[in-house]
Amino acid sequence: MSPPVMTRPGRTAPRLSPALVVGLALTGLIVAVALISLVWTPWDVEAIRIADRLQPPSPVHWMGTDHFGRDVLSMIMAGSRNSLVVALVAVGVGAGFGVPLGLLSAARRGLIDEAVMRVNDLIFAFPALLVAVMITAVSGPGVINAIIAIGIFNIPVFARVTRGSALSLWTRDYVLAAQTAGKSRTLISMQHILPNLFSLLVVQASIQFALGIVAEAGLSYVGLGAQPPMPSWGRMLSEAQTMIGFAPWLAVFPGLAIVTIVLGLSLAGDGLGERLDPRLRQGRSQ
Repeated sequence: MSPPVMTRPGRTAPRLSPALVVGLALTGLIVAVALISLVWTPWDVEAIRIADRLQPPSPVHWMGTDHFGRDVLSMIMAGSRNSLVVALVAVGVGAGFGVPLGLLSAARRGLIDEAVMRVNDLIFAFPALLVAVMITAVSGPGVINAIIAIGIFNIPVFARVTRGSALSLWTRDYVLAAQTAGKSRTLISMQHILPNLFSLLVVQASIQFALGIVAEAGLSYVGLGAQPPMPSWGRMLSEAQTMIGFAPWLAVFPGLAIVTIVLGLSLAGDGLGERLDPRLRQGRSQ
């Protein structure tokens, strides 16, 4: 076992966990691909070349072509932008509404707490797919509607996680001391409760980000997400299901892209939670 890295005499720097390193590497790879696709893809993702249809992976088309002759690698690169943006914005919507609701519920209790939790239960009764179907019935399918559906489903998740952890913090001595000093419950929530929830919320956000990727792919798979000609991993899987017997690369490569980003975000969330929360590091080292 190698000796710890010394930063100052008598102090050691906490090592990066393997889960965090692998998770950040996988996530960084997909993010880098998405950024590169903003300025360059090997082929035009909207160009139809019937003469090149259903070509297997080759030096010309590294991941083959689809039934319209479009380059699969280029479509995966462009589709990564859609998946990341939808999931990121949806998580932001969920955290932006859910965290304040959770803090409010834990701070006020009573009727406010009961009202917030019952509304959360109501939202939980409608999964993201069902919400997307209802929104689509009114305004049609599209990326914005997918973001709204996934974001709405994320609100009660963040609200419940925030409320549950905040309730335990309200019994801590430093919170009781702040109350004795005359601070309002809102100020205590912002100055003392929320900072101590940061590591938990980071982990939860990474989990919801990964679930958002899967949800976006699922919505696109059934035609409720990104619409043609915008590339989407989920729609690529949907189009590939009837050709998987003679063109398996059409399903394999989009599937691997989804697995890569979901695995990366899950590992990164676990590693960040361990690094940000000293109690987790102590538990792992014992």
